[in-house]
Amino acid sequence: MLKRGNSFGAMRMLCWGFGFIGFMFVKLVQGFENGNVTDMLYFNNNRPLMVGLTLIYGAAAKGAVCLDGSLPGYHFHRGYGAGSNSWLIQLEGGGWCGNVRNCIYSKKTRHGSSAFMEKQIPFVGILSNKAWENPDFYNWNRIKIRYCDGASFTGDSQNERAGLFFRGQRIWLAAMEDLMSKGMRYAKQALLSGCSAGGLATILHCDEFKEMFPRTTRVKCLSDAGLFLDAVDVSGHRSLRNLFGGVVALQGAQRNLPRTCTSRLNPILCFFPQHSIASVKAPLFLLNAAYDTWQIQASLAPPSADYHWNWYDCRKNYARCSAPQMQYLQGFRNQMLRAVRRFSKLRKNGLFINSCFAHCQSERQDTWFARDSPHIGNRGIAQSVGNWYFDRVQVQAIGCPYPCDKTCHNLVFN
Repeated sequence: MLKRGNSFGAMRMLCWGFGFIGFMFVKLVQGFENGNVTDMLYFNNNRPLMVGLTLIYGAAAKGAVCLDGSLPGYHFHRGYGAGSNSWLIQLEGGGWCGNVRNCIYSKKTRHGSSAFMEKQIPFVGILSNKAWENPDFYNWNRIKIRYCDGASFTGDSQNERAGLFFRGQRIWLAAMEDLMSKGMRYAKQALLSGCSAGGLATILHCDEFKEMFPRTTRVKCLSDAGLFLDAVDVSGHRSLRNLFGGVVALQGAQRNLPRTCTSRLNPILCFFPQHSIASVKAPLFLLNAAYDTWQIQASLAPPSADYHWNWYDCRKNYARCSAPQMQYLQGFRNQMLRAVRRFSKLRKNGLFINSCFAHCQSERQDTWFARDSPHIGNRGIAQSVGNWYFDRVQVQAIGCPYPCDKTCHNLVFN
């Protein structure tokens, strides 16, 4: 009896340990997102424009609420002059929650409740109002839609017992309806953009966005760091597929994923953009780092897959990666290039994949547009996106593999 009791106790401890690792994984993911997108902004010695939070008061009647039931919101700075009829929408990123426990944690953060959102945020990078920081879009109507659903604006379900609302699709529609009423319906030009989980949402909602406007409106989409790959992690498993599977099942996202994909593949696979990017009808631009630091930290070599902590140093600092580890990361880059091969053959699409250890390069001023911002050939990110959007030059830019690119702003974590 004693032996059986010890075994049962050991099993309970093992289960608790796996649960704790999963919980800490979500905290690591959200902590990375928060730090990279908000806390590490580069202001180039200029005070950034601070823009206040607007709650969508009509959203509750539509059931379009955050994880905790609070109102969703956005930050809006009006355009002027030649840009007064042009609209740039940016979808915020912030990871995902794929089980009840992690969603309960998320609803007590700014990624699950407007009660915890910053009342003002800086508009820099692609949202900057300064011509010398954002030459093509500085005077447009620029909006950042806050992310508080945990499923890249695709869920439509709820868990009454846990007090969780999975209403990302409704938030997306409520925000679009509200902005249309504020003048977006008259747009002559529109660009839907997003970073990370927002970059994925941009891909998933791109054609919906285009269909909201007349055919005479120039409508395109820019996904920054949204090309999440269904890759095998260092333990031989698929950590990100497990996470995405939980998101799709828990939040009822399958109904809102592209039907061109779900008609032939499992909905979980359709949450990975590699299976749908070539089918997006609207012009789409993919901006991505070949060695995406989020995917290295949370998908390729997360603590849950790195049993012996062999990847601990490499996860934090690319310069500490061993030769075999770099070879593994080169394989990930090759997988990314294969994933965009068919997509890149369509002339309407644009591509900028640099060989940097980075994540979300349109939201940071130093990577979007600065004297030393990353380049492929003789063009930086902002110039490449602008050339593509305005049909000045076709952009299909892929940088050479690490370590040849000396223009990178590589992220290093303490």
